[in-house]
Amino acid sequence: MRAPLPLLRRSPSSGHKLGVLAVCALLMVLGAACSASDHAQTSWLEDGERLPGGATTNTLLFGRNAFIRPAENILPEHEPRFYSGNSFFNQAWVQSPASTKNRDGLGPLFNARSCAACHLRDGRGQPPTSLEEPFLGLLLRVSLPGEDGAPIPTPAHGSQIQPFAIADVPHEGTPQVRYEELQGTYEDGTPYTLLAPTYSVLDHEGHPPLPEQALIGPRIAPQVIGLGLLEAIPEARLEALADAQDANNDGISGRLHRVPDLITNTPGHAGRFGWKAEQPGVRQQVAAAFLNDMGITSPVLGTGECESAQLDCERARAASEDPLDIQEENFERVVLYASLLAVPARRNLDDARVREGKELFEQAQCQLCHVPSHTTSAVTEYPEVASQRIFPYTDLLLHDLGEGLSDGRPVLDASGREWRTPPLWGLGLVQAVNGHTRLLHDGRARGFAEAILWHGGEAQGSREAFVAMDAEEREALITFLESL
Repeated sequence: MRAPLPLLRRSPSSGHKLGVLAVCALLMVLGAACSASDHAQTSWLEDGERLPGGATTNTLLFGRNAFIRPAENILPEHEPRFYSGNSFFNQAWVQSPASTKNRDGLGPLFNARSCAACHLRDGRGQPPTSLEEPFLGLLLRVSLPGEDGAPIPTPAHGSQIQPFAIADVPHEGTPQVRYEELQGTYEDGTPYTLLAPTYSVLDHEGHPPLPEQALIGPRIAPQVIGLGLLEAIPEARLEALADAQDANNDGISGRLHRVPDLITNTPGHAGRFGWKAEQPGVRQQVAAAFLNDMGITSPVLGTGECESAQLDCERARAASEDPLDIQEENFERVVLYASLLAVPARRNLDDARVREGKELFEQAQCQLCHVPSHTTSAVTEYPEVASQRIFPYTDLLLHDLGEGLSDGRPVLDASGREWRTPPLWGLGLVQAVNGHTRLLHDGRARGFAEAILWHGGEAQGSREAFVAMDAEEREALITFLESL
């Protein structure tokens, strides 16, 4: 278990001031003092934008540990539970029965042995770069097309390819990805290339093959910072941003994805998490990840996935000594941990290119989907995230991004072309945290430029604006994105 890190305590009235002082202290360590001229250089920022997570913002750790901090205003009673949740997030689970009763129950089928295996240092996964490299941090959702367009599980693989299994249970196959290079040119004559992925599953001896008509949806593991803040955005705010019929004629028709809440067993809740906004809250998202990715049952999702053709899987599941692999108290600690991971403070705000890049971001109308700021609800499960002005750069809505990014696989009411607007906060630190810059839902983009170039559908106009920029303007826009 990671030793607790020192916390910067704040009162509600002094949180912003202390956060700015912490940023100044960091700049002084790097050899640059905060002064009146520095403030003038960054006066173009919106109030509070230096601290994108409000009083929760991490102003102490950057570099490879930028995502591991708890909310800086974490309550004393939550701090020990945060670090306990950290241990359950990071340590590997084992097959049941085992002497480590709090960490057994892995499988029978799984993608990883721990949450951190895909979300290393609470960061972002990356796709394999060769056929020999294992899938870790990228997984394949699979299904058969239903009569109404909704996916149904495949008979031998369920709804997710799980390439690993416990003893005496055959794994489901080996996922693979191949890339084709696509050539393109900016308007200034600069060439670029994009990687177009094709996914397949190599059959495993003793396991039925994936049906030819199966739909495949790749999913990269995103960074897990700021989830509690996103859950605390009022639903009324999201409803106000939604414009399914494009009534204002701006070409953007984002819509709420209404999804079931499996905890209350009620339909129609605002989807906030998952690449298709298929999960309404952190608790259900954590439960789904435990079950689908590691085969760990929880108080929220207590039934392991074994399909009709998976007899060995079903026998192993039936032999389990406890129907719940993670007990409620430990599960809630992981939920708290995921809810209170802090967003890092903004960086490089005295760079003139950051200001220019923000202006270009707005000129290209990127902010119509990547909405900069929201104010969280005054009443939330965790008081730390209440009444915070935050800057995640997302509207959490579904948008049609065109055929180029479509996986052809619907999820609930979301089509294959529709994707939830991902938050942009922290993306500039993925290189430092995880050693790569792979972006989009499957990691195909090798950086911000390629991610923008893949945008189509509602974002086609923004893509065209980026293509029309000259090299210095493109660099400025990317410098802005790297500051988030």
